[in-house]
Amino acid sequence: MRIAEFAFEYAKANGRSKVTAVHKANIMRMSDGLFLQCCRDAAENHPDIKFNEMYLDTVCLNMVQDPSKFDVLCMPNLYGDILSDLCAGLVGGLGVTPSGNIGFEGSAIFESVHGTAPDIAGQDKANPTALLLSAVMMLRHLKLNSYADRIETACFDTIREGVHLTGDLGGKAKCSEFTQDICEKVQKPAKDKKHD
Repeated sequence: MRIAEFAFEYAKANGRSKVTAVHKANIMRMSDGLFLQCCRDAAENHPDIKFNEMYLDTVCLNMVQDPSKFDVLCMPNLYGDILSDLCAGLVGGLGVTPSGNIGFEGSAIFESVHGTAPDIAGQDKANPTALLLSAVMMLRHLKLNSYADRIETACFDTIREGVHLTGDLGGKAKCSEFTQDICEKVQKPAKDKKHD
């Protein structure tokens, strides 16, 4: 029940309008059936947030066709692991994919999804985007939103400009060059913004 309740609370706290319960209750009748019932119960407690239910395979198909159909997804861990990798492929790979594990009563861990990439260790080639965006998630969790926005904007602007991209993003820049570009953008005075 806690994960379902968290999904709705997360939606409210982040200005989201819909929660989709992702399941395979047609096959996994006991486990996913219980999960789905918990989601339905949580939905009744949050009538201001739209709620729908979808099978995992349907979500995967629809996610590839039009990810804008979705807002907040709530699902058991195994499905989340599968779907997060699919989504990573849609946005540029694991090197740009952040993650957060948020536990009971707010305890949390934020980390990049990808592994350690030992084949490029010490070569100044790694893409730090996933780690930076994980830090952005952490800052938002700590309610330091303006700092999170500033770092996220600098990171996305660097990627959008395409001048200092690491190899996995189609560029030739070193990790240090990519990071330096982001740091310079973060240090520029924010226009009409106050810090938390």
